[in-house]
Amino acid sequence: MPFDRTKPYNDLPLLPPAGVDLETRAVLKRAIGASRALAELKGAGGAIPDQLILLRSIALQEARMSSEIENIVTTNDAVYLALSEAKGPVDPNAKEVLRYHEALWKGMQAAKARPLSTNVLIEVVQSIKGSNLGIRRMPGTTIRNGEEIIYTPPEGEDVIREKLANLERFIHEHEDLDPLVKLAILHYQFEAIHPFPDGNGRTGRILNILYLIEKGLLELPVLYLSRYIIQNKNAYYEGLRRVTEEGAWEEWVLYMLEGIEQTALDTRSRILAIRELMDSVRQKIQSEAPKIYTKDLVEIIFKNPYCKIAFIEEAGIAKRQTASMYLQTLESLGLLKGIKIGREIYYLNLPLMNLLSA
Repeated sequence: MPFDRTKPYNDLPLLPPAGVDLETRAVLKRAIGASRALAELKGAGGAIPDQLILLRSIALQEARMSSEIENIVTTNDAVYLALSEAKGPVDPNAKEVLRYHEALWKGMQAAKARPLSTNVLIEVVQSIKGSNLGIRRMPGTTIRNGEEIIYTPPEGEDVIREKLANLERFIHEHEDLDPLVKLAILHYQFEAIHPFPDGNGRTGRILNILYLIEKGLLELPVLYLSRYIIQNKNAYYEGLRRVTEEGAWEEWVLYMLEGIEQTALDTRSRILAIRELMDSVRQKIQSEAPKIYTKDLVEIIFKNPYCKIAFIEEAGIAKRQTASMYLQTLESLGLLKGIKIGREIYYLNLPLMNLLSA
């Protein structure tokens, strides 16, 4: 019987796909390059010992881009301003991005503490949506392009939970498969199950990162895969569709492996650029304002691209009057730019913001 896009896909095949050569010669060749790039990215993460700097730069960019795929569009300025707890109106889309970022962090902690499971994914989607969202129960969910129905996911809580239980088993079994090939397969399957009333796309992209962390292929959630999906959005959705309707697994796996390799290489370059920028800032302060230099001061303005006096105080670096003098000195050196928002003065790390926006 031909596939009908308008009917619930309760016959979605269980994993692993039956009768399919998932590790073709082309796939294995591409997997080697993707694995090498991922290993280099993991190594680069150690170049910046303070994890919070990477979580507030690379991981927050992933949160912003992943949200953008769902048409939740905001700017770096709005996100970092919201992160700095600015008083007054906050861009609601920036708040959504920060919830995604929090879900990424919570998911990472969960992945390090216990095996990936349906319950972990429920915790992730609840963080993303800021609600007690659970498995879909109501019928009628469809995926549309305008008015056209392009896919109808499985329906019925029992059916969905059965598919998720199979997905869990696949994650933790079939160790003979290359882990990056498995990632491509499980990502398709999660998107096809579409288990939640909302937030499935973002949860699925977090699942990618959590899987890599669980397998020891990443230490931090810094794989910037959402940018690749945005740049190749048509191919992404076409790839998902062709697996469903034609069983075109090789093309899909190759697409995902290409994305992992490109993203890992790009993200590694970005991390090394952040380290070089930190080194240049450190040297400039040591050379031109040695009396205020501390390692902690440099790190605080990279953790908080929108820095304020309170952050210097809370870090125990200096009391309010001295903290204000430190930030003004950094502004005089051209390292920060002060702007007044309401009654608060924020000091922008413009070189870092430019690097992240590049």
